[in-house]
Amino acid sequence: MKFLKLIPIFFIIFGNIPYKNEVYAEIKNPEDYRVLSNESKKLSISNVEYFIKQGDKYIQNGDFDKAKDSYLDARKLAKQLASFYSDLNSSFKGIDVRIPNEMQRKGKQILQILAESNERLASMYIKTEKPEVAVPLLVETIRIMSPNSREGKEAYERLMQLGFVETKFKG
Repeated sequence: MKFLKLIPIFFIIFGNIPYKNEVYAEIKNPEDYRVLSNESKKLSISNVEYFIKQGDKYIQNGDFDKAKDSYLDARKLAKQLASFYSDLNSSFKGIDVRIPNEMQRKGKQILQILAESNERLASMYIKTEKPEVAVPLLVETIRIMSPNSREGKEAYERLMQLGFVETKFKG
């Protein structure tokens, strides 16, 4: 029984000996750990732009299926990023004004790129005689960019050309 009473004393005495091979979480260059800020990573605005450029190349080569896949990848990633930026924007409102400002700036940038990918995808569908698939893309462009923006006006004009709407927008 006396032996059990000595166990805490052993832990106190021998437990404070420093380990020779301790691991330290020291960061020598903090930029090395900002993996998503690099241009080559998947979750970035530059990657969305890359998908759009790849789609443009496929269009020039006449490969509409690969172009469609590339534009759809751009749309998917752009929507994910827009959602993440929006969530961060609303989460930090009232706490630190710098973060919502950054997320709002990035959100506007990614919505611009999303509208661009919608425009290119809609044009491709119109060229391949599938205008019914282009209509939702054009409507989405108007919704995310507003009817008064350049992109919104162009999308509405396209809807008029397709015969989906008849009233001319004077904005």
